[in-house]
Amino acid sequence: MVKAAAGEGLLRAQAEGCKRCPQLVASRSQVVFGSGAVDADLMFVGEAPGATEDREGVPFVGASGKLLDELLTGIAIDRSQVYIANVLKCRPPDNRDPRPDEIANCFDYLERQVEVIAPIVVVTLGNFATKLLRADDTGITEIHGQVEECTVGARTVWLYPVFHPAAALYRRPNLELLRTDFAQLPALIKRGAPEQAPLSSSRGTRREDEEPVVKTAPPESPEPEGTDDDGKPQLDLF
Repeated sequence: MVKAAAGEGLLRAQAEGCKRCPQLVASRSQVVFGSGAVDADLMFVGEAPGATEDREGVPFVGASGKLLDELLTGIAIDRSQVYIANVLKCRPPDNRDPRPDEIANCFDYLERQVEVIAPIVVVTLGNFATKLLRADDTGITEIHGQVEECTVGARTVWLYPVFHPAAALYRRPNLELLRTDFAQLPALIKRGAPEQAPLSSSRGTRREDEEPVVKTAPPESPEPEGTDDDGKPQLDLF
């Protein structure tokens, strides 16, 4: 716990001083790094902060966050017991889609978050995070609620895609799908973590002056988009 807290705090400080994406640095109110238990067995990953998160500095605090809290309560888990983060740590202007260079610049922060938190299960919320972490274009409608083994950075986890909570706010039938998928989480956590691959001695932190390896953004979803808490076009949720 102490080691995880120290590692998360150091990584948070690095991210809060990050200037890799000039447009995001100029437009953000603050870096929205992540929140929750630094030794959580359950970690959630979304796409990017919205306007409310940008103001408050905490991920998932708007209407989607309230629904996430309710879904957790439904399986007897408190928000304080999980860790929540996004792929991007800064809000894209006008909620536009993250660019490939921004994804590349931020992705190693997410990888290192997963390594430090060392969760058993990583739940991807919506299409964007799911496609990115799976490195596959299969949509969330097809694969939600299906668990698979996945390595993020140096940590192997159970990856569990679900609809973004906003999908239930704007399409109420999705709420029951979310509840059904969330109901499987306690048993999934009880499985314990998958077998971990040996750590590579060559792995290290990328320097600020190193060129990032560009991770390609998933193609835009053909399905309808929703809106965020401020009525702006919502990022790729469905």
